Amino acid sequence: MNEHLQFVAASLAGRFEIQLSEFRDQVSLLVQAQQILPICQALRDEFEFNMLSAQTAVDYWPQEQPRFHILYQLYSLAKNVRIGLRVPLDGNIPTLPSIEGIYPNANWHEREIWDMFGVRFEGHSDLRRILMPYDWEGHPLRKDYPLGYEEVQFSFNYDEIDRRKPYMKE
Repeated sequence: MNEHLQFVAASLAGRFEIQLSEFRDQVSLLVQAQQILPICQALRDEFEFNMLSAQTAVDYWPQEQPRFHILYQLYSLAKNVRIGLRVPLDGNIPTLPSIEGIYPNANWHEREIWDMFGVRFEGHSDLRRILMPYDWEGHPLRKDYPLGYEEVQFSFNYDEIDRRKPYMKE
């Protein structure tokens, strides 16, 4: 692990309840939802992570606790290092504080996560649909969202699809 990231992780672990994981030189911190604002503030102001390079969500349905993880990728231009944050969220009422005040480009990322996954960001300046039409119902990237089309038949699932496929009766 990079020396700067070791220092960052040790410093944050002393102040916040986090879990550190490392895989192939990528450092990720598991963070609780109520701590995301102070951690992002500390990463930007104290450790020079001045760029939010990505923010997205993962749906672990049918698992309810936690159903969603919100993922943040922060980058330090001065140190040329990245750090990831993962925030687990309950599937029943997925809400999280907005980091738009710390990283202004989070505005579009959070709107997209709201539109596609239905995760609400409290304190967001303009939380409305960004990809789907205004009157669209539901959130299409949720794993329980109805697909509305016929599943593609491949060699590995041919028999299963064939059993469920409606054929014309003679």
